[in-house]
Amino acid sequence: MMKAIMFDTWGTLLETGVFPSPVKEVKNILRIEEPFHVFITRFEETFMTNNFANLKEAFEAVCKAFDIPPRDFVIDKLIGMWNKNMLLAKPFPETIEVLTKLKKDYKLALLSNTDPFSIDPVLEKYELRKYFNVMAFSYELGCLKTNAKMFEHVLRKLGVKKNEAIMVGDSIQSDIEPAENAGIKAVLVDRHNRREHPNKITTLVDIEKFL
Repeated sequence: MMKAIMFDTWGTLLETGVFPSPVKEVKNILRIEEPFHVFITRFEETFMTNNFANLKEAFEAVCKAFDIPPRDFVIDKLIGMWNKNMLLAKPFPETIEVLTKLKKDYKLALLSNTDPFSIDPVLEKYELRKYFNVMAFSYELGCLKTNAKMFEHVLRKLGVKKNEAIMVGDSIQSDIEPAENAGIKAVLVDRHNRREHPNKITTLVDIEKFL
């Protein structure tokens, strides 16, 4: 019997304010040529597992990680883009309705590979914190969702077993595979219906078929 639902944040509950995504924009601005799946791992490990004092410090660390000179005009461009994402990010149309309904019968958790500069203001702006029993952010825990420790932490805080929880996310690499590797059932949110996975939905409204 399912007792808890764990949600990824960006791309699952929250729509980014920069398209195609702020992370891809970082790669473009810094002119990093390596494949995205290689870039994203190093970027997230640098940018999203440390509680930096400010965005300038955070992006200087990213530049250092990729052996790129941290020129002021480049850092300023990155900061402007990241702040734009924070200002324009918003819940997907069905997010609040679905969370409100699920909150009545299940414990809810929010998991995210994220920095504090973008997620905290959005959660406050849309009053989303009230829906979750537990929130686990990479910058606070010092690890990404690919580390089983994050799932173990959330399960412990929720007070449920692995077979009593389900993970919902939009990334096979960052959400689905890590959850499954941790022994937790996972459901892929594929809003454009472009990927293959046995447990897949195109809108959060359909999550109930897996509960």
